[in-house]
Amino acid sequence: MALLPILRYPDPRLHARARPVESVDDAIRKLVADMAETMYEAPGIGLAATQVNVDKRVVVIDVSEDRSGLMVFVNPEIVEKSGEQTCEEGCLSVPGVYEKVTRAQFVRVRALNGRGEPFELEAEGLLAVCIQHEIDHLDGKVFVEYLSQLKLNRIKSKLAKKSRITA
Repeated sequence: MALLPILRYPDPRLHARARPVESVDDAIRKLVADMAETMYEAPGIGLAATQVNVDKRVVVIDVSEDRSGLMVFVNPEIVEKSGEQTCEEGCLSVPGVYEKVTRAQFVRVRALNGRGEPFELEAEGLLAVCIQHEIDHLDGKVFVEYLSQLKLNRIKSKLAKKSRITA
């Protein structure tokens, strides 16, 4: 396994739409293992392949307290959603920024697991938020783009200033 570099917003590669995975093979399984290691090290609860500059529809999520609940979603698609909830979100690609975003309270997602087997999952609360957040990444959207233009401009300025300081 290897730690992968995480792209930082506003990197234009974060706006690329990921391509479907043709088959879950050893290369995809290695990607999943590397993504999980990267997510845990960061630390985070979700990571999309596009965040590590891989153009594949692959997501790893673990919302458990003890990191024992790793979930793999290959070619995920939301097939049903309902309700509404507003939660504070953060993102490994937008470090240090936490903002409230409104999303569906309930989702049903269809995907392949890490062995290439199809499954459906119903999720609510934090897991539903995380699934929507990560699928947004696969579609080229970062959570801060749900915010007002004023907040988005402030975040961009803050991140630009931070990158100048660390450069």
